[in-house]
Amino acid sequence: MLILHLIATSVMVGVIWVIQLVHYPSFHFVELKQYTTFQRFHMARISYVVIPAMLTELFTLILIVISMDQIDTLVLASAVLLIFIWLMTAVFFSGVHQKLTLGYDQTVVDKLVKLNWGRTLLWTLRLLLISIYML
Repeated sequence: MLILHLIATSVMVGVIWVIQLVHYPSFHFVELKQYTTFQRFHMARISYVVIPAMLTELFTLILIVISMDQIDTLVLASAVLLIFIWLMTAVFFSGVHQKLTLGYDQTVVDKLVKLNWGRTLLWTLRLLLISIYML
């Protein structure tokens, strides 16, 4: 279960870094008349990548925690970070993407890029914690 969890988290760390450094900044370069179509395409297609990985990450973590006799501090910290990532995604990022389906807004895209640094760093920290725990 730990290996599957590590793989799912590693996938999400790779995805979030690509999104942070390449994909979100590229929102500024989409033609305005195509922006709404682009944003809907992004939301539909990115789901195929992130939903399976995020659900695998969540469910494997739950199974790991349930199977432990005593919860390790690293696992607990990792779980708290994952809950925070999910909350950030649900509360903020989903709404921002919905707002961008109405059209391009430079301020909103800039805010999206800035705030996504939080998820990027949290996911990276999770991977580090899991790796240390496995060692």
